[in-house]
Amino acid sequence: MALLDGILRLALLLATLWGALALGYRLELPRLGRWLMVLLWLLAGGVWLWLAWQGSWLGPLAAMAVQMAALLAWWRRLTPAKHRDWAEDVAYLATGDVEGHRLTLHRVRHFDWQTPNAAREAWERRVYDLRHLKAVDLFVSSWGRPGVAHVLVSFGFSGEGQAEDDFVAFSVEVRRERHERFSEIGGFFKQYELAIIAADERDAVRLRSNVRGERVTLYHVTLSPDARRDLLLALVTAANDLEREPRFYHTITANCTTLVFAMMRRIIGGLPLDHRLLLSALLPDYIHDRGGLVPGVSLQELRRRGDITERARQAHDDPDFSQRIRRGVPGWETLDRRP
Repeated sequence: MALLDGILRLALLLATLWGALALGYRLELPRLGRWLMVLLWLLAGGVWLWLAWQGSWLGPLAAMAVQMAALLAWWRRLTPAKHRDWAEDVAYLATGDVEGHRLTLHRVRHFDWQTPNAAREAWERRVYDLRHLKAVDLFVSSWGRPGVAHVLVSFGFSGEGQAEDDFVAFSVEVRRERHERFSEIGGFFKQYELAIIAADERDAVRLRSNVRGERVTLYHVTLSPDARRDLLLALVTAANDLEREPRFYHTITANCTTLVFAMMRRIIGGLPLDHRLLLSALLPDYIHDRGGLVPGVSLQELRRRGDITERARQAHDDPDFSQRIRRGVPGWETLDRRP
């Protein structure tokens, strides 16, 4: 009986806390009205918990069930938006189309970042020949929080009709409004829409290593030519789908790691679920264990030699930025990049 009492009290507590957070992050009221509703929810939950501690169960459980039913009815009606006053860096999604071997990306971001919040803006239309897709790399950018990082997937092209060693990086991000700041907790409560951005590496990588001061590590991924192409087209398809039908970002289930993993699982059968997929900084560990990184090199060595932070800072204004940051990275010293 004591165990059942404990479970019921915990359920009341969790429902109270979840409801307060949901209202606090998603209720579209002026600040004062929103926090008043949070306070009322907490007071009601506190009363039900107090009554439960006094040994009265039926009334508190019934009252909380009614509250939660009303809250969930509102919660299910929340829908992601397509048109808002988006922040400049997520104003456009990476839409694209394919004709034969020709991939056209309509809005590739190429910002020249001056500070973490200010840049000279540019969105470009770029064309790639899928026959010249030569490489896939993984950038992992961390800022000191254990297990937390941002992951970018970069595709390298080289050959006739392409700029020499042309790279485009895809980033799964929160689509913030102009006034919004990112919150990991808010990402659990439908605060943000989801975005897939295509960007020049001199934008996406330099922003993190050179402007924000994050530590960036590059890993060369050993996918087959067909798997490389399938992953790229899966990202483009997902971005096109988001343009037509927006989705909410979720800190755990719809983020920069889980979306890419879901695509790879459709391409390469048998990839198992793993707790490391919940912590984006551990994604290279998972890929290494599955044989997806350069063979014969330890993960520690891949991480050490793949730390491109200082090279990126030294190559800040170099037109050959992408080539310079890859010098010494395992998989790039012997990789055949000829057409």
